[in-house]
Amino acid sequence: MTKNSEVNNIRGEQLSQFISQAHHLNVPPAVRHEAKRALIDFLGVALGAVNDDAVKAVRQVAKAWHASGDARVFLSGTTTPALAALVNATMAHAADYDDTHPAGAGHPGGPCWSTALAMAQAHPVDEEHVLRAFVTGFEVMAKLGGGWVPGVGRNLQRRGFHPTSVVGRAGAAAVAAAVLRLSEPQVRNALGAAATMMGGLQKSSGTHGKPFHAGKAAMDGIMAAQLAAENFVGAHHFYETDGWVKIFIQDGSAEVPPLDFGESWELLTNGYKLYASCRGTHASIETARKLFPLLQGRKITHITAKVHPMGMVNAGILSPRTPLESKFSIPHCIALALSGYALTDTDFTQATVDDPQPRALLPLLEVEAVDGQSASSAFIDVWLEDGEVLHAQTDVYRGHAQNPLSDQELRDKFDALTIPVLGAARSAALYDAAFHFERPGSLARITGLLAGDH
Repeated sequence: MTKNSEVNNIRGEQLSQFISQAHHLNVPPAVRHEAKRALIDFLGVALGAVNDDAVKAVRQVAKAWHASGDARVFLSGTTTPALAALVNATMAHAADYDDTHPAGAGHPGGPCWSTALAMAQAHPVDEEHVLRAFVTGFEVMAKLGGGWVPGVGRNLQRRGFHPTSVVGRAGAAAVAAAVLRLSEPQVRNALGAAATMMGGLQKSSGTHGKPFHAGKAAMDGIMAAQLAAENFVGAHHFYETDGWVKIFIQDGSAEVPPLDFGESWELLTNGYKLYASCRGTHASIETARKLFPLLQGRKITHITAKVHPMGMVNAGILSPRTPLESKFSIPHCIALALSGYALTDTDFTQATVDDPQPRALLPLLEVEAVDGQSASSAFIDVWLEDGEVLHAQTDVYRGHAQNPLSDQELRDKFDALTIPVLGAARSAALYDAAFHFERPGSLARITGLLAGDH
């Protein structure tokens, strides 16, 4: 056996051993707290998008399949876990307001929490086991897609693939396998089945296809684990260094991060959004919002913005025509922020897309992608007709792990999204159940509070 083969086998063994022992996982208090923050954010952004057009389409197709089961589609009926997770994870990513993994794995909360809840509703496991299953899947998804700029996730994006969709399948499979307590050989088969379904094109941004990526990752991850439980045999070589990473990134340029499970926790680096748009827009939004109070109605003649190169890769739509496209447009987000919009969920509508005031700023705006600039930063200069030049910058935007939202800020976001849908009392009860998820009975409370007739 060659040295490379030994390393490859070690990586595969690390994954399967970690997942198969999930029920014994020692979750530190800080990681446990972050898992519950991820649940709160997941529930909030999902319920806030319950009437989104992408969600309506996916939910209607799931209903038409008439699959029976005990897994809850949020504010709707019950069905099989794979279909419930498909709808709920699509819901969570529909507004692009969900959590983000800054090192490159995309949006882990949707695929991993939707899988954990759906599987737990269909199988007799307690809250502690569900929490560990979620943490296991999150860590698998985040470590496989991590590595920052030279790592796997960022390399996937540069080649046109959406990391949430690619590594999300492995993360969801890990969650489902942990709930089912699959043996180590079964976990290997589940991971192999998940890998052969990996895919998802970044060019779907601005359409219903991008949130569907999160839903399909959850659905396929559950399917992979359930197949493995029925003695399905999957390929075991996909997680070798010349496996799925080499298939997607064929020049071998990606630096594959270590699977240092238990030594570092990716969940502690998770980010939660203040703005309901692509993460690549957030530093620019925050910087432009600093400038708005200084404008005082004066006429703008020119605007320059300096951003991280990947920002324009992921959010470079120059003249968006729809609210979804606006969420993936650094130029339009800057123009909206300079026009006084807060860019929360209610600020991405057709009316704001068509608003002539920010539209008039687009021809005045020059965006420069600067090699080596931090992805969490932005620099904006605004030239005014009276001759003054305004400058603002953001080094680390709010919601990044290095500038995190407080529990109260996360609660405020949750309330803003859920109270219009559930009412104040029901929203508060859902928050309490999520914040204290380890308490026995919390899963049943959440499941009951999410019943509905959509």
